Amino acid sequence: MDLYSIIPASDRTRSLEWYGVFFGRPADEVIGEEHLWQVGANAWVVVDDREVRAARVGGTMITFGVTDLDDILARLAAGGIVHDPVETYGNGVRHVEVLDPDGNSLSLAEAPAQ
Repeated sequence: MDLYSIIPASDRTRSLEWYGVFFGRPADEVIGEEHLWQVGANAWVVVDDREVRAARVGGTMITFGVTDLDDILARLAAGGIVHDPVETYGNGVRHVEVLDPDGNSLSLAEAPAQ
């Protein structure tokens, strides 16, 4: 199974810059007006600013499981991206929410070391 998670955006230029910092690279593919970042073997995040998506801008919620949360947060900070405080859940998972310029939520979650 493949996954394509679409993030509606209001401003392509601003969003592509922001997501380039968030993922640490420009889009891996551009198909028409959609810009795609591959985030797993068969998983993609798609930034789309077409009018057909306008009503959904700001409503996306995605959580990424990561193994290097502190490194990612340092890279984001160096690129000017701010985030909520990091929470640690009772099961040891560390979680942080990052909002894109449109208010779409991209959370990062790191499971405790085994």
